[in-house]
Amino acid sequence: MNDLQDVSAISTPVPVRLYLLRRLLQQLWQSLERARTRRLLAQLDGRDLADLGLSHADRLNEMEKPFWR
Repeated sequence: MNDLQDVSAISTPVPVRLYLLRRLLQQLWQSLERARTRRLLAQLDGRDLADLGLSHADRLNEMEKPFWR
């Protein structure tokens, strides 16, 4: 019985947990925002792309990226 470890001392402090949760939610929000803007980019025609200073190749390159990047 004496060789049992007190696991309560190992638990992560609350501020660290909140920080990790906040960071996870921020990353999720950013991923969703990237997916949304790429969908909008896919809808642009050549004239709109030219107004933004983008080429069709730039658009295709951006749309090939996964949503988490």
